[in-house]
Amino acid sequence: MNVYDFDNTLYDGESGVHMFLFYLKKKPRFIRYAPQVFKGVLDYKRHKLTLTEALARYEDIFHEFLASIADFEADAKEFWDKYEHRLRPIYAQLRRPDDLVISASPEHSLKEICSRMGISRYIGTRINEETDTFEFICFRENKVKAFREQYPCDEIDDFYTDSMNDKPLMELAKRVFFVGKKGQLTQMK
Repeated sequence: MNVYDFDNTLYDGESGVHMFLFYLKKKPRFIRYAPQVFKGVLDYKRHKLTLTEALARYEDIFHEFLASIADFEADAKEFWDKYEHRLRPIYAQLRRPDDLVISASPEHSLKEICSRMGISRYIGTRINEETDTFEFICFRENKVKAFREQYPCDEIDDFYTDSMNDKPLMELAKRVFFVGKKGQLTQMK
């Protein structure tokens, strides 16, 4: 099986950041949170803040934001209508019927774009729409946990990623390919 990270791998950019900007246009009242969100992203990227710390620090913002979304699936369709063009062409060359996307992106978003790409298997961050909270963050070692829970007998032949954050999943793969900024592949293992 081939396994793919999504953001900056199959997708050119961070779909979560693009989705935040998409929602700012739909819900301008959230502009007041933009400085905090961008500071949090920057602090996280600079390793000044862990994902757990970021979620705790911005829990109220996430909750209010998630509660404001009336229809996740409709929004995902609208979002991907605007951003599907950012998919990288490399996937067409690598496609296999047993492909799996595993990403920190929300599952409702992955469901829509994976369907458009012809990928039936995906694992992502799960959002509880009743409580407007994150149920499971699919990131780093949680990717391995989710993979093992859903595919306990499967092996990863080739894994494609852009980040060393995926090191725990890399260790499960027979071969690892790093996807560069312009979509070029470099075999790491």
